[in-house]
Amino acid sequence: MFCRYSLRTTDVDAGRRFYEEAFGLDLPAGGSSQAGRLEAWPLHERALAQGAPAHWLGHLAVNDVDASANRLVELGAERLGPPVRTPDGTHYATLRDPTGAVISVRSDRSGVTDDRVAWHQLHARDATRAWAVYSELFGWAPGETIKTADPVGGHRLFAWREGSRPVGSIANTARWPGVHCHWLFYFAVTDLEAAVARVRALGGTAMKPEALAGGSYLSACEDPQGAAFGLIMP
Repeated sequence: MFCRYSLRTTDVDAGRRFYEEAFGLDLPAGGSSQAGRLEAWPLHERALAQGAPAHWLGHLAVNDVDASANRLVELGAERLGPPVRTPDGTHYATLRDPTGAVISVRSDRSGVTDDRVAWHQLHARDATRAWAVYSELFGWAPGETIKTADPVGGHRLFAWREGSRPVGSIANTARWPGVHCHWLFYFAVTDLEAAVARVRALGGTAMKPEALAGGSYLSACEDPQGAAFGLIMP
């Protein structure tokens, strides 16, 4: 499962203020004593030089970082720099997955995610291939497919394990104009319309809330530095 979510941005202090004021998200600076499963880091100089925008990076928990990264590469992923080992023993590697979305595989055996991230949506160009990769490596359980005319193939729901509730979806939405392959993480809020209004007032963007088949409402957003995220009212 995703065990950590890192905002990688051009202005850490401004990013932290935005998320706190927009919907009360406490986002400690990465590396601080308060940092937990949500954190904010400066966008790496190498990424900036390559034109990478501010973004949220999801870290997937694995037992063996090297083995998982090697298998991803065998399946068509691209390494984005060498693996990293931190002084506290954490080991992680950042890759562009075989469908083009950037992820990290991280040593974490806690089996804990952060319930403030209520939905995980992979925008893909080949949802069938994407599902084959993630289900093989991480053992996710397939859910129902919500059929739609566009994107073709509908939205494939998935759960972390058999018998548990859906936690995300994969769809061919990266085929739409202006949408690139990426993971979009949705934060839970109790009043979606109010949160959307605050996002816009603080200089971010937010799409008109949409209803899901199960009764939830969501909105895709961007913060003022351009990092994409979502809001969802379960």
